[in-house]
Amino acid sequence: MHGWLILDKPLGLGSTQAVSAVKRALRAGGYPKAKVGHGGTLDPLASGVLPIALGEATKLAGRMLDSDKLYDFTVAFGAQTDTLDGEGEVIATSEIRPTPAQVESVLPRFTGPIRQVPPAYSALKVDGQRAYDLARAGAEVTLASRDVTIHALTIAAADADTATLTAHVSKGTYIRSLARDIALALGTVGHVTMLRRVKAGPFGLSHAISLDKLAEAGMARELEHHLLPLRAGLDDIPALPLTPDQAGALRQGRVLAGIARDDGLHFATLGATPVALVDVQHGEARVVRGFNL
Repeated sequence: MHGWLILDKPLGLGSTQAVSAVKRALRAGGYPKAKVGHGGTLDPLASGVLPIALGEATKLAGRMLDSDKLYDFTVAFGAQTDTLDGEGEVIATSEIRPTPAQVESVLPRFTGPIRQVPPAYSALKVDGQRAYDLARAGAEVTLASRDVTIHALTIAAADADTATLTAHVSKGTYIRSLARDIALALGTVGHVTMLRRVKAGPFGLSHAISLDKLAEAGMARELEHHLLPLRAGLDDIPALPLTPDQAGALRQGRVLAGIARDDGLHFATLGATPVALVDVQHGEARVVRGFNL
């Protein structure tokens, strides 16, 4: 089992618990033991696309962490919580409720490269401890601002008290912080009441299965029907077909010379078999990640 299972993660489930659910499904179906890892944390209070890497695909999980994400989220105006979502305690209120036109008018300010301060309740580490552990213990948590990119930000729906937005964002973007800052720009306060990831890298909801479907497929020994190939996580990278001799050289960690390709990452294959993710520079290909297949 080498490839990707894409889960539609439900509310209330952490990413580590989702990995455990995949391991249970593998055991239930009597599949050989395989490495399993997730391609990017998704908060328990968020639902949606969670890529799970199996076998040799776990070597690409880091690339998935660096990929762009697409989210739908709802901001409720009038109250800010300490967690910036519906789970926290209210720490600020406002009577101001922006109109849909006002919400739309501030979105260009939050499109493109921006700086944002992550939530105190986040998994970032402060002096070796998780920020959310410090915050829950009552400590004052101050996190440094960071550069992120909002590729697109649009309004999908709005009423008197809420606005639902769609955001295409770079890695490291906190939607809860984005919602907080949009509300503040509108002269009010707000928090996230709905957060759903609809795309992570190349994977969307059309690829995703529910936990119930996962369990059923495990019991029926049909998990491979839902397994996307290792290549699916690299659909933005050009393929590099190899000869058997070239494949053997890469598997030994040697550098290939005379590669007539543009500089950059390539997915090297021998026929249909993945061999390595390679970096081509000035006609030479070096292994970035080798696959034991």
